[in-house]
Amino acid sequence: MRFWEWRSMMAGELALAALAILLASLLGLVLSHFLPLLLNPKAPRGSFGWPLLGETLRFLTPHASNTLGGFLEDHCSRYGRVFKSHLFCTPTVVSCDPDLNHFILQNEERLFQCSYPRPIHGILGKSSMLVVLGEDHKRLRNLALALVTSTRLKPSYLSDIEKIALHVVGSWRHHQPAAGAKEDGGGGGGVRVVAFCEEARKFAFSVIVKQVLGLSPEEPVTARILEDFLAFMKGLISFPLYIPGTPYAKAVQARERISSTVKGIIEERRSAGPCKKGDFLDVLLSSSNELSDEEKVSFVLDSLLGGYETTSLLISMVVYFLGQSAEDLDLVKMEHDSIRSNKGKEECLTSEDYKKMEYTQHVINEALRCGNIVKFVHRKALKDVRYKEYLIPSGWKVLPVFSAVHLNPLLHGSAQHFQPRRWEGSSQGTSKCFTPFGGGPRLCPGSELAKVEAAFFIHHLVLNYRWRIDGDDIPMAYPYVEFQRGLPIEIEPICPES
Repeated sequence: MRFWEWRSMMAGELALAALAILLASLLGLVLSHFLPLLLNPKAPRGSFGWPLLGETLRFLTPHASNTLGGFLEDHCSRYGRVFKSHLFCTPTVVSCDPDLNHFILQNEERLFQCSYPRPIHGILGKSSMLVVLGEDHKRLRNLALALVTSTRLKPSYLSDIEKIALHVVGSWRHHQPAAGAKEDGGGGGGVRVVAFCEEARKFAFSVIVKQVLGLSPEEPVTARILEDFLAFMKGLISFPLYIPGTPYAKAVQARERISSTVKGIIEERRSAGPCKKGDFLDVLLSSSNELSDEEKVSFVLDSLLGGYETTSLLISMVVYFLGQSAEDLDLVKMEHDSIRSNKGKEECLTSEDYKKMEYTQHVINEALRCGNIVKFVHRKALKDVRYKEYLIPSGWKVLPVFSAVHLNPLLHGSAQHFQPRRWEGSSQGTSKCFTPFGGGPRLCPGSELAKVEAAFFIHHLVLNYRWRIDGDDIPMAYPYVEFQRGLPIEIEPICPES
């Protein structure tokens, strides 16, 4: 046989082998995708979509956060409020049912387990309270609860919130007036346009950095942490592709820099001896026998994450919904006028003042219900679980969808409408029909701090400014919620500075 004939024959055989391998791989992919359907015929009704991708892209399609979105509307109408799908590369049961959601959250580590996608672990770190399991999570959460309980109504904490709120709100008077706006000659009048989401983030970050690390906004290290933290946040909601220059890769690198900065602060504190600042870090350092240095760094990062994103989004949601309801805004303003009328001009707000902000709390609850800052959480079944008529197979992902419960008209009348009065005399704040911060052993430990900070910020906002939404900007779920244009608002001082 001539060489060229032999080479041609070998090339043909290699091509056939490659084709066979490709076909076998495709067949394996199809079988692995659809095999769970065949092995678990008693799982809830639903569909798995295409191999590999499943229905993930449809599930994550952006939509207004005060709506269910096309995917959930379609699947709930076709299969009911509990259905199966194939999401995040794994067979999944999606629950839009309040009773099943409550059952899932209350049976953490017994029947279900936290199961966030691997790329999130890569950014948060293996010691993050958001991803650790079992006793490690319980230990970290107990520490977080102790910190929150000792901080929530502490006078120094409330004073810090108010000072930062006054600084942020007061800075708007020095913004350039909007085009065509008239000044009143007093130096503080005229309409200004403020990118409110950015301002809310500035406020929330300043508060949490002060409480966790004892840093003031003007310190250089604060600006450095914020710059890295913004890169970290962008990567957290990006496509998990670790290639230099991608948001995901930048986020991993940003976390390493933040970790290095926090470790440096820890070493400085240890070298300084018994001098105490009264912040979270002091408590962490006093618990040296309980936590490793890596756990302390992760705890700091978790605290920054929780105190930054959730709080700033909550404040933005309140401003967005109040900007569309003049009646509710008037009621909030009357409440804060009444509180302020009983205080001296420079007198600080107290825990007793916070307790008087009843209608403000109704507004906050309703903004959480309508805005759905946390749409769903990730869980995994540890064994075959039977609940009512449903079977959840062992190893399947389970997604309790909170927004579907919050927007269910059978549970909340006129569910699509912002109606804070629905909370008057209500105990829904702790019910299975209202879970804006999750539930069970993983209920967000800082939820009350977020509400306090939002209420204090709103106090100074409504007493100092009138505002309206500039243009058409709505909260969108990607699935993480954000305002596409940063929620620009037109503000006008109520009383010009003298």
